[in-house]
Amino acid sequence: MTEPVTLGLIGCGGMMGAHARGLKRLWEAGVRDFRVVATCDINQASAAQFADDIAAIQGARPTVYTDVRAMLAGEKNMEAVDISVVHRAHHTVAIPCFEAGKHVTIEKPLALTMRAGRLMLDAAARAGTVFQVAENYRRSPRYRAINWAIKCGRIGKVRTLFWSDVWERRWYWAWREHRADSGGGWILDGGVHHADLFRYLMGEVETVFARVKSFDPIRYRDRDNLADPVEVDVEDTVMAVLAFDNGALGEWISTSCAPMENVNRHGVYGESGHILFDHGLKSRAEELTIEALEGQYMESLSPQEKDRWFPGGVTDTVATELEEFFRAIRGGPPVEITGMEGYKDQAVCEAVYESGATGAPVCVADIEALKIEQYQRDLNESVGIA
Repeated sequence: MTEPVTLGLIGCGGMMGAHARGLKRLWEAGVRDFRVVATCDINQASAAQFADDIAAIQGARPTVYTDVRAMLAGEKNMEAVDISVVHRAHHTVAIPCFEAGKHVTIEKPLALTMRAGRLMLDAAARAGTVFQVAENYRRSPRYRAINWAIKCGRIGKVRTLFWSDVWERRWYWAWREHRADSGGGWILDGGVHHADLFRYLMGEVETVFARVKSFDPIRYRDRDNLADPVEVDVEDTVMAVLAFDNGALGEWISTSCAPMENVNRHGVYGESGHILFDHGLKSRAEELTIEALEGQYMESLSPQEKDRWFPGGVTDTVATELEEFFRAIRGGPPVEITGMEGYKDQAVCEAVYESGATGAPVCVADIEALKIEQYQRDLNESVGIA
């Protein structure tokens, strides 16, 4: 039995709660190849609460810190860190961890901007440690099954992708509503998950042509009474056309300012059928529900494949990505979403913003090469990496 990976948790806010729940699910399933030795947050009470929560899982209480560098100095034997902080701080938190020789898993998106992300990739390369970005959507049995069906040719060669989220949200979502902290609105914050799915299911995105709007600059802290208004400065509407390397096309629509009627449709169409992600597969040869497709996929897996993708029978996507991280540190299969994969996911989102800013189609490769930064320029300047 290998020694457990010693882990520090950095950023003890909302999303780290999902990570703690993932660790708990692993522990309860008997997958116990980790020990959390430290929690860190600028809010000491938050770090202390997470230390208590982790103690309830593993028995031993982690040491509490309020400063990353103090944690790195105080935990010399700590091997890895799990980072979930505001996007603006991703590179400033991760780089010292790499410099201290730590393995890093970090919440999406990779960074505030592509240039900040490049600094992180360079630091990881110098350190030679494992670097994982938390793109967990593809890890669900559903999306694994959809990818499997596409790769098996069940709908023929893919032609088009449609991803539409049309709804209204008027409540205030803290720092995520402020571009200086978040880097953008939902098309980056949540949309980077979608971009990862697009690449996973369809292949690489070649070009993006988009329009980006902020129709409603006001959100409300009191979500029930729509009181206590706050001015926000991130987009609330995007309409984009994606051209994939393989010739397929995609339509990406996201708006949170569409009153009354919600429209949510996610699917891939091929030459002989389609898969609607919430409904199922329908082709000229067969028709089955999404649940049936998931069942077929799970039955197709060997015991070794099941152990890799769903260790201990756990299907919680945050839990399985953390377990993959631990195994990679101990010499197992490499992580699926490396820092570079996270960089490519973010490039699709930044291409949307840059196309909106320039009014022209944008090549994703130019975003990755830092050749187009009109939208990102002031963000880079604000963190001193222009």
